Amino acid sequence: MKRAVLLSAFLLSQFGTSQLLKTQGQKIVNDKGENIQLRGLGLGGWMLQEGYMLKTADFAGPQYKIKEKIAELIGEAGMNEFYRAYLKNGITRQDIDFLKKSGFNSIRLPMHYNLYTLPIEKEPVKGQNTWLKEGFDMTDNLLKWCADNKMYLILDLHAAPGGQGNDVNISDNDKSKPSLWESEENQKKTIALWKKLAERYKDEPWIGGYDLINEPNINFTGKNPNGTDEMSNAPLWKLQKEITEAIRTVDKKHLIILEGNGWGNNYNGLTPLWDNNMVFSFHKYWTFNDDAALKPILELREKHNVPIWLGETGENSNVWFTELIRLLDKHNIGYAFWPMKKIDNIAGITNVRITPEYEKLLEYWKNGGEKPSKEFAEKALMQIADNYKFSNVEIKNDVIDAMFRQTTDGSTKPFKKLQAPGKISATDYDLGRIGAAYLDQDFINLWVSDPAKRSEWNSGNQLRNDGVDIYKGKNNEYYVGKTESGEWLQYTVNANSGKAYTFGISYASTGPAKIKITDASGKQLGIVTLQPTGGNEAWKTASLKGINLKKGENKIRIYFENDGVNLKSFEMK
Repeated sequence: MKRAVLLSAFLLSQFGTSQLLKTQGQKIVNDKGENIQLRGLGLGGWMLQEGYMLKTADFAGPQYKIKEKIAELIGEAGMNEFYRAYLKNGITRQDIDFLKKSGFNSIRLPMHYNLYTLPIEKEPVKGQNTWLKEGFDMTDNLLKWCADNKMYLILDLHAAPGGQGNDVNISDNDKSKPSLWESEENQKKTIALWKKLAERYKDEPWIGGYDLINEPNINFTGKNPNGTDEMSNAPLWKLQKEITEAIRTVDKKHLIILEGNGWGNNYNGLTPLWDNNMVFSFHKYWTFNDDAALKPILELREKHNVPIWLGETGENSNVWFTELIRLLDKHNIGYAFWPMKKIDNIAGITNVRITPEYEKLLEYWKNGGEKPSKEFAEKALMQIADNYKFSNVEIKNDVIDAMFRQTTDGSTKPFKKLQAPGKISATDYDLGRIGAAYLDQDFINLWVSDPAKRSEWNSGNQLRNDGVDIYKGKNNEYYVGKTESGEWLQYTVNANSGKAYTFGISYASTGPAKIKITDASGKQLGIVTLQPTGGNEAWKTASLKGINLKKGENKIRIYFENDGVNLKSFEMK
């Protein structure tokens, strides 16, 4: 009896310090009634991979096809060994510590059901559920890391048994097998999995909520295969209600998070709400960042007097990220950006570096030819798994700056410490908003709102996620390209002494052009005429004398007076 009292007191104190989430009208609040805006990141690419994350999208989109490609080269046992290393390295305590330090207060965990239970086709006894230790252990560890950092963990069923839609990459959907909606067994397994999770985590204070089914996308009665034109969505609401009821038999405390059809946004036919601690989730990609873009979900919040949460967003430019977060802040909407790690990634907070050996595997998988040896393929894949370790990823400070500092601070900061005299890479322009740190004509992708506004923003897709187009040239040297008249870059330079410097500008251009140098106020410091170099990577140096810099900090801007100048670096003497 004494132990039970002590345990109850401990749990009470834990809930008090954790500030367990609940709804209060249209707000998510803690147990003190304080408004909580979830600023989160989704761990996309860990428990569930989509082809684009591993650069296999052209020939293997869903995870099961990726596994088939890997097993073809190194066998089933080798493939399992690769995934053991991949899952072990993919998310660690270091990752979560880093996310907390960066400013995030929550994590969304996209779960693949097959780490927690067997597919119905592999159950030894039909209709029963075999529980797997691996997924629960991974979740336990992640929850501990989150709790130690006072971060909320939201469980998201990203791949439901059988798959929840026709966009097969999202949920690892094998169309040769019955889907979630075609199989009562799969639905029962889904309900049982959620009940099992709720039993395990019912008293865990840092569980933020249960995101029941990620991005349903299915045509129950409509013509659109992804359910965007569905009007009733009856099977979706029925299943989410049944999941909620199963959870509530063991857990009365935690938030229940609903998602609509059509990748989470179609709430047509929603029946009267069946729970009093519920949140509506929506997902937002490649749309305008204005009140009109949020109008349907804001109206849903108002109509049902229920909080809303942007459960998934990202895959755009830094400009878009900053705009979006400022809009969400205005409307008191929490969010979770996507994803955590992927290969060759500029639009996320980390980048997993590709290797030449892995590129050879991709080439073989895509185009055939000579089959790589088992030994070569094993080594290449294990190196990629190793590159997923936090200690080996590239931190994208420009993205983090755009998501946090730039949402409230319009000033610029140095990207790197730059000195005069010295040589400066063109790609080391300042951190800051467009119009403050740089100006570029293509800086955002809005193709869902307007198909004509599909833009790569950074056409070279290298290094940074602003509108500045950065390319990798010969000898792995980077340069700024695709420049247009009127665009500019700003650099914060610390001069050792106040004097007139000579700038040696390394450039390439197919035609005559001019570059102007000014200070941050627009005062001209110098202008130079550039002669054609004979090619986009035929580099020449133009000399510009008499650029006056004061001792200490200087903010200088390089203006492109013509289209088509590629800039690699400038040296100040």
